[in-house]
Amino acid sequence: MSLVVYVNGELVPEERATISVFDHGFLYGDGVFEGIRAYSGVVFRLRQHIERLYRSAHALLLEIPLTVGEMEAAILKTLRANNLRDSYIRVVVSRGKGDLGLDPRKCQTPSVIIITDGITLYPKEMYENGLELITLNTRRNSAQSLDPNIKSLNYLNNILGKIECIRANVLEGLMLNLDGHVAEATGDNVFLVRNGELLTPPQSAGILDGITRNAVIEMALARGVVVREILFNLYDVYNTDECFLTGTGAEVIPVVKVDGREIGRGKPGPLTQLLIGDFRELVCRDGAVIHPA
Repeated sequence: MSLVVYVNGELVPEERATISVFDHGFLYGDGVFEGIRAYSGVVFRLRQHIERLYRSAHALLLEIPLTVGEMEAAILKTLRANNLRDSYIRVVVSRGKGDLGLDPRKCQTPSVIIITDGITLYPKEMYENGLELITLNTRRNSAQSLDPNIKSLNYLNNILGKIECIRANVLEGLMLNLDGHVAEATGDNVFLVRNGELLTPPQSAGILDGITRNAVIEMALARGVVVREILFNLYDVYNTDECFLTGTGAEVIPVVKVDGREIGRGKPGPLTQLLIGDFRELVCRDGAVIHPA
């Protein structure tokens, strides 16, 4: 079935969903995006995702030609047009059509694209049995060069890391920052469980402040778990009790081996499993309803 895509205010068939070759999002990665999920008719934390999109755009002096409310309505409209209740949603705002130079002033009108479709990052059995990771040679971009909270269209750093994963025949890998601390995976945030406490790198490590990451922290605190945002290195990962990744596409997925070293007992740990269950309950009630009563 052909999908329809929101392109600058219009819903068009996917085969006609196009932008100019002079769009600076295409030419230079000059733009921002968000990945969002819908579960059983509920778009998980839609407003938080949209607000992060607008913060990213503001940091780039990119003025989105829709209000936050209009953007929310456009996303829901696109989902309804495709009759989707369970979906991955990609919202893209680029600088728009310009010329071959870098000058953003040559781009008069930003492009706004909303795509709704399915996504499967990891096989179902990985959520039951856990992932194997490697440490990547590609280092996370320095936060002093580009703030990681700007979710920009230039994802080459992450793609280079993903290429390493493909060549090593694993699905994901850990990226270190320039100081050798664990930052995140190529598309997910990282958590450890040690002595009953939940640990995750702080934003100063060069991570994206993930929506799913924050949801997991909230769920852990609600269970009375101590949560600490601290710097840690590979030694800490190798010797942790549990490890898992979080992200919009990944949700909450356990890690059982890193660089050939078993994590815990080589199977998903108890707190990880509890948080997976909590998250699956949360996503169906914490968000915007696609078809309101």
